[in-house]
Amino acid sequence: MTASGPRLLLGAPIATEMRARLKVEMAAFRRRHGFTPTLAVVFVGRDAPSAVYLQQILRSCRNAGAVGRLVHLPAGETAAHLRREIELLNADPLVSGIIVQMPLPKRIPLSVVIDAIDPAKDIDGLHPRNFGLLALGYEGFLPATAQAAVEILKRSGIALEGRHAVVVGRSNVVGKPAALLLLREHCTVTVCHSRTVDLGAHTRAADIVVVAAGRPGLITGTMLKPGAVVVDVGINMVAEGIVGDVDMASASAVVSAISPVPGGVGPITNAILLQHLLRAARDQVEGPPDRRLRRAPTRHPAGSTT
Repeated sequence: MTASGPRLLLGAPIATEMRARLKVEMAAFRRRHGFTPTLAVVFVGRDAPSAVYLQQILRSCRNAGAVGRLVHLPAGETAAHLRREIELLNADPLVSGIIVQMPLPKRIPLSVVIDAIDPAKDIDGLHPRNFGLLALGYEGFLPATAQAAVEILKRSGIALEGRHAVVVGRSNVVGKPAALLLLREHCTVTVCHSRTVDLGAHTRAADIVVVAAGRPGLITGTMLKPGAVVVDVGINMVAEGIVGDVDMASASAVVSAISPVPGGVGPITNAILLQHLLRAARDQVEGPPDRRLRRAPTRHPAGSTT
């Protein structure tokens, strides 16, 4: 931390660089194949933070030269109708990628999405095939927000190898995949959740804290080690506007670096989704360059698996 406060891990400059390259690659894809990849975003209901996030995704599509298609179903829609909509998108050759915005209404189980979505179009890594590839260290589509949480650390020059990272949140969408990705970077990882006893005891021991719990102000400065690095993945709508899961004011007095909300992980998540979209489109029209399972990049010493 400097005299003026902690370093802000800003996602916008990173995302701008990613989108500039994507725009060139999208144009090349369009010239070669005669169509522009479409990202279909399925949204059920009227969750306010989700609506803000979806507009950011659609704007990112336009900026990168992709097509964004919003499929908005009313809050009272049935699970069967949601399944049919996903199946229609699976069958549409112009739709290269599909994401279903969370959270779903409580009466619609996540299994409806997982069972219905084509893993080849599942660019947010929900399908068991993609999640299994992640867990085993192979290349599949990674959950974009979890990938962005780690990417913002790597692209900001934060050392990861050998550091103690605590992930607060155990969802299949962010918490669990973020922990697996930090393990790939050779962090020692602790996963905490709503049943964790004395959460602060764990977070105060961490060099890196990734918070994805969906509870505004959950992590305060007294729960953090001096000099720690914090990635706030939370998106919460409160009276003052959109805030994260970390109390920014108290945390800023303690940490060396922190991602703001908004403006941190979100822009990178959107750019990563577009990277996944282009990869999916290429695989669908050209076929994967090697149909065998491909190991994700690793930095293990020769002969080591531990």
